[in-house]
Amino acid sequence: MPSQTKVIILAAGKGKRMGGDIPKVLIELNKKPLISYLLNSLKLSRIMGKPTVIVGFRADMVKEELKDTVEYVFQEEQLGTGHAVMCAKDNIGTADKIVVLYGDMPNIKPETIDNLLELHNNERPVLTMMTIKIPNFENEYAGFMGFGRVIRGEDGSIKKIVELRDADEKEKKVTELNPSLFCFNSSWILSNLSKLTNKNAQEEYYLTDLVGLAIEQGQKISSLEISPMECIGVNTPEELKFAEQILI
Repeated sequence: MPSQTKVIILAAGKGKRMGGDIPKVLIELNKKPLISYLLNSLKLSRIMGKPTVIVGFRADMVKEELKDTVEYVFQEEQLGTGHAVMCAKDNIGTADKIVVLYGDMPNIKPETIDNLLELHNNERPVLTMMTIKIPNFENEYAGFMGFGRVIRGEDGSIKKIVELRDADEKEKKVTELNPSLFCFNSSWILSNLSKLTNKNAQEEYYLTDLVGLAIEQGQKISSLEISPMECIGVNTPEELKFAEQILI
């Protein structure tokens, strides 16, 4: 299992709402770069080998910080999460599983990564996704408003993921959310990345659209519910302050 898994960390963004002129993953949380927390969790997980970090804005700064502890792939234009993984397809090698994580989510625990892999190995779907459930979008949960909604059918199976900008009023009220943390079957994702389109409100290639593709194909999808606090991202100074308070 360990040597057959490739981790891709999305880290190309600027973090416009944070101000400053550094990559978002290098913003300091308790005097350490955001991405260092995720890298530490990976070290403590059962996954072996160097992760691949997708860099873009001020890639030189990320490389200077992380040195040779990771592999790098340059995303020249930030055209969405799906596009970021497309850029890394030549780095997958012989891995039969691909785990996609975000460099600005410092709270992901090692055991959560291991649980994701264990579920994927046991159920053998084309993709396993993490989900979170929140009571509402108020107070400490307000930061989750921008997450995609997980839409399930009457039988409890996942029918689609709807991004906030594409959601109707009923879908916006759904409180099971998609933090966009996945484990994919390598051969399946490599044969389906080219099917992604940017026909959406953001005109970006969404990695989450692969969920819809899998459903259309009648493929198996598994999901793992995790704590919302593990999925706190840092997009604003207020979210950074909150992340400092609840750092696991």
